[in-house]
Amino acid sequence: MRVIVVGGGIVGASAAYHLTRRGVPTTLVEAERPGRATDAGAGIVFPWPLPGTDPAAHAFMMAAARHYPRLAAELAEDVGGPIGYTVVGGMTVGADETAVQRDLEALRALAARPGCGEVGEPEPLPVGEPARRFPALRPEYSGVAVGGTARVNGRLLRGTLLRAAEERALRFRAGAAELVGDGTRVTGVRVGGEVLPADAVVLAAGAWSAALLAPFGVRLPLRPVRGQIVHLALPGHSTGRWPVVRFAGRDHYLLAFPANLVVVGATREPEAGFDHRVTAGGLHRVLADALEVAPGLAEGTVLETRVGFRPASEDGLPILGVPANLPGVVVATGLGASGLTYGPYQGALAADLATGRPCEVDVAAFRPDR
Repeated sequence: MRVIVVGGGIVGASAAYHLTRRGVPTTLVEAERPGRATDAGAGIVFPWPLPGTDPAAHAFMMAAARHYPRLAAELAEDVGGPIGYTVVGGMTVGADETAVQRDLEALRALAARPGCGEVGEPEPLPVGEPARRFPALRPEYSGVAVGGTARVNGRLLRGTLLRAAEERALRFRAGAAELVGDGTRVTGVRVGGEVLPADAVVLAAGAWSAALLAPFGVRLPLRPVRGQIVHLALPGHSTGRWPVVRFAGRDHYLLAFPANLVVVGATREPEAGFDHRVTAGGLHRVLADALEVAPGLAEGTVLETRVGFRPASEDGLPILGVPANLPGVVVATGLGASGLTYGPYQGALAADLATGRPCEVDVAAFRPDR
């Protein structure tokens, strides 16, 4: 059979990798639009479901947590060299002892669940210990550490997946895609005036997926959410082993990469649509939040601000499956700000669906026409 993957972000790259690994002739079509979420993702990987997670997402998240280390091992064997994924551990920190204690209890409950051993045993951190491990933080913070948290360089992982797929004869076509059908099903993709026939199409175009399905009367419960994140360099610091940092009761984060890079973020702007700009307000909000919790970043060099459109579903669940009235297309999107966490696994499931294989988890709740 022949499969076309539309979209070259982390989900599409993973789908192409898993398809070609099975020997399926695959073509990837990519429009290279500004704002691709993979390029602007921070890179926190904590896939395990915390208590209170929607039951429909629980099995998906657990399976995704098992999939990441397997995929990392496969890629290391396939291509060698760095793949962009590293387990560095993580911390939840704050000055509010009650909020920190709540996180400790939630993480202990998570670690005690069957299949969650890789999370690691939660470790209470006394006041001052978080700043010892991540020196830019306020010294008055206490926290909780878990060893299983990882970071991923989304651009590097995406490139590694595509390089491994290309070694197995993945074909590339640059340009904007248009789905083609015969009135009963999707039969291929039009690119630059040429129709590429396919037995199945994996639609992994992120926030742009809804527009590609609209001509067929399929409405995706999907919207773009603009996210602005800032990359800082910290001269004189070696940040390669610094842990991922979350803040108890707050919706922002810090994470570090070699050699002296710190990523801070992020805005969540559903009202922005596809407006691909760095805004004064967004930049101010990201930096003000970061400096409030990590004053040691004040002397950092601002390297760049990245802007991405996170494909957010209306109900917070992934979008994955074949529309009831439009066979021939597998839709894989809707991960919001968690694309780098769950995208590799969603791409693997999309490859299963495209080739008629049963998925290891029930994806009925993720139907694109739900």
